[in-house]
Amino acid sequence: MALTPDKTSGSSGGPPARDARPGAAAGPGVREALSTARRSLVGLLVLAAVLGGILAWGAGTDRTGWGPKLALDLEGGTQMILSPSLQGEDAGQEVTPEQLDQAVEIIRQRVDGSGVAEAEIATQSGDNIVVSMPGVPSAQTRELIQTSAQMQFRPVLTTAPAEVVPEDQRVPEDELPEPAAEPADSSDPNWITPELYREFETTDCTSPQPPEERERQDADSAVVACEPETGTKYLLGPVEIQGTGIKDASYGTAQNATGASLNQFAVNLQFGPEATERFRVLSERLYGIGAASQGDPRSQFAILLDGQVVSAPQMNAVIADGQAQITGSFTEEQARFLAEQLKYGALPMSFEIQSEQQISATLGADQLRMGILAGIVGLVLVCVYSLFQYRLLGLVTISSLVVAGVLTWLAITLLGWSANYRLSLAGVAGLIVAIGQTADSFIVYFERIRDEIRSGRSIPAAVHHGWRRARQTVLASKAVNLLAAGVLYFVAVGNVRGFAFTLGLTAIADLLVVFLFTHPVMVLLARTGYFGGGGRHSGLNPESLDAVPLYRGAGRLREPGAGHDGLTIAERRRRAAQAAPPPDEAPEDAAVGASSSRRTPEENA
Repeated sequence: MALTPDKTSGSSGGPPARDARPGAAAGPGVREALSTARRSLVGLLVLAAVLGGILAWGAGTDRTGWGPKLALDLEGGTQMILSPSLQGEDAGQEVTPEQLDQAVEIIRQRVDGSGVAEAEIATQSGDNIVVSMPGVPSAQTRELIQTSAQMQFRPVLTTAPAEVVPEDQRVPEDELPEPAAEPADSSDPNWITPELYREFETTDCTSPQPPEERERQDADSAVVACEPETGTKYLLGPVEIQGTGIKDASYGTAQNATGASLNQFAVNLQFGPEATERFRVLSERLYGIGAASQGDPRSQFAILLDGQVVSAPQMNAVIADGQAQITGSFTEEQARFLAEQLKYGALPMSFEIQSEQQISATLGADQLRMGILAGIVGLVLVCVYSLFQYRLLGLVTISSLVVAGVLTWLAITLLGWSANYRLSLAGVAGLIVAIGQTADSFIVYFERIRDEIRSGRSIPAAVHHGWRRARQTVLASKAVNLLAAGVLYFVAVGNVRGFAFTLGLTAIADLLVVFLFTHPVMVLLARTGYFGGGGRHSGLNPESLDAVPLYRGAGRLREPGAGHDGLTIAERRRRAAQAAPPPDEAPEDAAVGASSSRRTPEENA
């Protein structure tokens, strides 16, 4: 009988024979697996080297440090108390609680947009606003916080998807729009210069525009702006109406001309006297454009808050009384939020820094040390369990955890540099929880390999088939982790988002390590003499795993039903329990048999 190179053999009833050189007879499939494993390890090494090189360059040029940035609760920072004051027509009046709450939201959007993470913004005594942020804010951030909100109404000249237009799809230089005359009004296409249109094509609205870029928008010129809500890019004409012209804004159910409800939400706008006339002129022009050419984007006008489009409705009628209604597929929450933006977004309010002081960490270095200690204890316990359960194979788990830790550290540090991400104590908790989740992936993989060995496969074949079975389980598990982390991040507020962020980040790192390190290392180890031959302390020893080989020697094959038939440990125990009789069944049968064998003296006679 001919034996294939990946089958084990042995004498009858003895342990499977071991190939002293598991890779000696490697075929094309084996060589391809080894080549793929080596390429994966090289790819991981290149990734780590690139990330490490970027960090080394940043640290060497004093652009960043070697460690992650810490949040307010661990590092401390700056606390500023802002005193609001109304400007313009409302100067001298008292700021209402609603105006103060809206100002808090505007400042929060500005601070988050400038990249400052883990900032805390709240009202104080119903009069002031307290802004606490880690580190020392730059002069630009300080100015951004103090500036009053700016709302503008601009006509739309043209629109496009948010992405950058590919080079091969851009308008050639000789075909770029060239103004033929002075613009007649703010909707005139002659506002579009070649330079502005090229800027429009190359602007990327898939990521937030920096506040300083939005601040440079000239009220008397055409500009490029983004609407994050719909992922649309706009080229807009000069400002027609300032947001201060809005007298009131509210939301409710939309009604038709007869007053009947349309069963959808709408936002109602009311302009002041001067803005009413300006809006009438604008509505006449835009409605005329829409009537002449259906679908023309120039029949729309954009409402901008701090240089960002919050809504771009189409003009469907001439509005002469200053009372407009914005309709669309609004939910009640969306309609309420837009109404608040319109009502308070153009607050003629500026902020004076009443006081500024450095504050110590709210939790401090002691809590950080305890968190790190908890992580080290958890890591040690996982390592001890791995070595006890898997012998030398546990070293693969330990080295995989180290690689995952290095990748996570590099990612968090680089994110602190590029996106100003700061690690809070909640984020540290997410890293600690991730240790167990990462180790779980390795356990699933190793147990699959051991099940294949128990069914009689050689160790290289067991690694191959075990990976095919474990891969889907690992992917499903990490998909659930990422989904949970994503939902938690977008639903939660405050430090809980830091926990969700690190949880999702470590899930991605875990996938990279399992696919680019753990599995390739197992493929290479399975071709070594010790691990591939099932060494006694390798964790893959067929004898200690009660494996029954396919070929039993002396021309005999494993009988059907012998061994474990590829079943898991739980399935084998369940089968054994079902085959065994109940504990009280045998004594009862014996008693029945004994009673049936007795005879009375009369029967014997």
